[in-house]
Amino acid sequence: MQYNGAEMTKNASPAAELVDRFRRQRPLRGGSLIVTIFGDCIMPRGGAVALGSLIALAQPFGLNERLVRTATARLAQEGWLEGRREGKHSEYCLSKSGRARFAEATKRIYGEPDAKWSGRWTLIFVPPMPAHDRKAIGKELVWRGFGEISANVFAHPEFDARELRSQRRSARLLSRVIAFDAALADEDAPRRLVDLGWDLEDLSQRYQRFVKRFEVVDTALAARRNMGVEECFVVRTLLIHEYRRLHLRDPLLPKQLLRPNWPGVRAAALCRDIYAKVVAPSEVYLSKIASKLSGPLPGADSSVMQRFGGIQS
Repeated sequence: MQYNGAEMTKNASPAAELVDRFRRQRPLRGGSLIVTIFGDCIMPRGGAVALGSLIALAQPFGLNERLVRTATARLAQEGWLEGRREGKHSEYCLSKSGRARFAEATKRIYGEPDAKWSGRWTLIFVPPMPAHDRKAIGKELVWRGFGEISANVFAHPEFDARELRSQRRSARLLSRVIAFDAALADEDAPRRLVDLGWDLEDLSQRYQRFVKRFEVVDTALAARRNMGVEECFVVRTLLIHEYRRLHLRDPLLPKQLLRPNWPGVRAAALCRDIYAKVVAPSEVYLSKIASKLSGPLPGADSSVMQRFGGIQS
């Protein structure tokens, strides 16, 4: 099934406009969408899929076979995936480091924010080292939600510093930093730290655009009682694709440090509600289209229905 803007107008398809918007991106980031498909759909079903199935799953989004082959090969080179062949056929699965990275991202994307905060902060000092090492450490810390306060200092509200070394992939790198558990003396110091470390205005605007876009989708879903399983898969994938890319920018600060009516709260609720409406039919589509070289994909594990604090389809 192909989607385009005209079809959205004619049939009020909640998938069509999302696909049209995705396909207008330049460059068309096929690898990023494949990461979404693996993390959201394939990981809970064993973590491996035949390349032919992956090509079929990517087809409704306008990704052709050549692009999918190129993107998966690149993801394998970058250490996300591992491939194996049986004759002329290939299968890709998550690598060990890829599984660890996906597990971290899954916890952040689908988990509920910690409502408790003692008011203490975790400060990270990066001692003198080669520039490329410092850049790699900074990238890792920012990915984990830390704000860069100065050239060698990063901060986050009460982050368990032991988690920085819990993954083999980053343990050696982050073993070189010095972590402090700190209480701030001035009452306005937390606000100043937030202003220094994070661009929350930009993040707020991104969340507002997400909400505006997907409220339209949610309304369309409510009006369509008989959505096809492929359409549900498309909505589910592009919903998580856009939410993942946005949410992983979010440092997930305690609500005490956020402005009232923070749009990230509405975005999370909207994502959960739409996901609940499309997840079961999309799993039917996955079972129909996707397989391993050895046979059908295993059923999704129970973690899928526990996402976003528990969903009811």
